Amino acid sequence: MTYHNKKFRPIQNSSNVEISEETIFEYQQNGNILTSEYQGGHIVKGHLIGIVDKEGTIEMRYHQVNTKGELRTGICTSKPERLENGKIRLYETWKWTSGDQSTGTSVLEEL
Repeated sequence: MTYHNKKFRPIQNSSNVEISEETIFEYQQNGNILTSEYQGGHIVKGHLIGIVDKEGTIEMRYHQVNTKGELRTGICTSKPERLENGKIRLYETWKWTSGDQSTGTSVLEEL
């Protein structure tokens, strides 16, 4: 599974997340290395880097600046599902490594 040049948008989130339906992730992939820039909603600018395994699961680290001017960081595991229309849905489990260190889940869907 490749994520190269694909865009994703959150469709479901825990309450302690900063991303929203306005946040767009633009993925690039070279081999098993995944990168993304993202912004929108409460996110002024964000970046992530990750490793994609043979099943398409992504282990990633992210950092972002929110509209309050705060720098936030975290870790995330993202598991893919191929939808009937051929698009990818990602089920994410994440943890803040800054701030309150809380955990949560998100679901992203390919645009």
